[in-house]
Amino acid sequence: MQMLSLDLGERSYPIFFGAELLKDKSILAPYLGNEGVLIVTNETVAPLYLQDVRDLLDGHQVDELILPDGERYKTLDTLNLIFNTLLEKGRTRGCMLIALGGGVIGDMTGFAAACYQRGVDFIQIPTTLLAQVDSSVGGKTAVNHRLGKNMIGAFHQPKAVIIDVDTLKTLPDREFRSGLAEVIKYGLIVDKNFFSWLEENIDALLARQNDSLLYAIECSCRLKAQIVSVDEKEGGVRAILNFGHTFGHAIETHQKYGEWLHGEAIAVGMLMAAKMSAKMNWLPAEDVERISRLLKIVGLPVDPPPDLSPQQFLNHMVVDKKARLGIIRLVLLKAIGQAVISADYEPDLLRAIVTPG
Repeated sequence: MQMLSLDLGERSYPIFFGAELLKDKSILAPYLGNEGVLIVTNETVAPLYLQDVRDLLDGHQVDELILPDGERYKTLDTLNLIFNTLLEKGRTRGCMLIALGGGVIGDMTGFAAACYQRGVDFIQIPTTLLAQVDSSVGGKTAVNHRLGKNMIGAFHQPKAVIIDVDTLKTLPDREFRSGLAEVIKYGLIVDKNFFSWLEENIDALLARQNDSLLYAIECSCRLKAQIVSVDEKEGGVRAILNFGHTFGHAIETHQKYGEWLHGEAIAVGMLMAAKMSAKMNWLPAEDVERISRLLKIVGLPVDPPPDLSPQQFLNHMVVDKKARLGIIRLVLLKAIGQAVISADYEPDLLRAIVTPG
């Protein structure tokens, strides 16, 4: 087992990662009180890992809530099922929530924890690669609205994040590849050497070799922790973590959160942001090709849906948390490993990027 810390003063917390962590009772024990635990998971993850987590909680009062699986259920209606369970069980402010699943479960459980009785503790146990390297770390919690992704939420940090790489053995190939998009993102925005490492080791990652996976997860979490520790609530530099997301969220909103996985949309969004960076004479064309090549090797899409018109694209992009006074602020690349946030571009250039051909 390895551990790194996300330093936020009194809200600091550990991120544990390794193999067979869901068999180690000592990890959870320091964070458990005496007022009950609610495990929130979904119908896909529950048959695989719910009993393992229950076994870690032997001697504690444990309830469970199994939600439907999928981004389309990341809604206020589904969130209310968590509140209903907590209230029906009479849970007080001293209770603990555990998010067992991917990013949807983590985001909803964290948001429920932020809201219930004005804030209770929760722990993240992410079971997908995307959640392990991104959504479980940093305290962003939210649900979707039909007009925009993650538009209703709160910042609420977990007490701990427990990443068991063994859970990736049961992850479907498409979801695993989707998670690699977020891993690639870290190399693009802050660490060119990590991006080069990914290019050299992508076959080992696709083969899910433990050593390579653990290294990629550790690097991703460490880089994100460094950024979040200096900008917890995205007032400045943390926004670079949204590289590709303004384009990608527009795709997800257009598809009504059902057809494309998050990482697939972000892969297209990152390449579009790279192409725009090149159009602004910031990023060399050969680096755009490097990004495209790696995404294709992973098996991720590189073109947006053909039925998404330029005007629809722009309309969705305006509904973005980085937008100010109707101006779309984009995360772009000065170089691989050097991201910047900018609204200093010609509108016609952005329209050209979202126009096919």
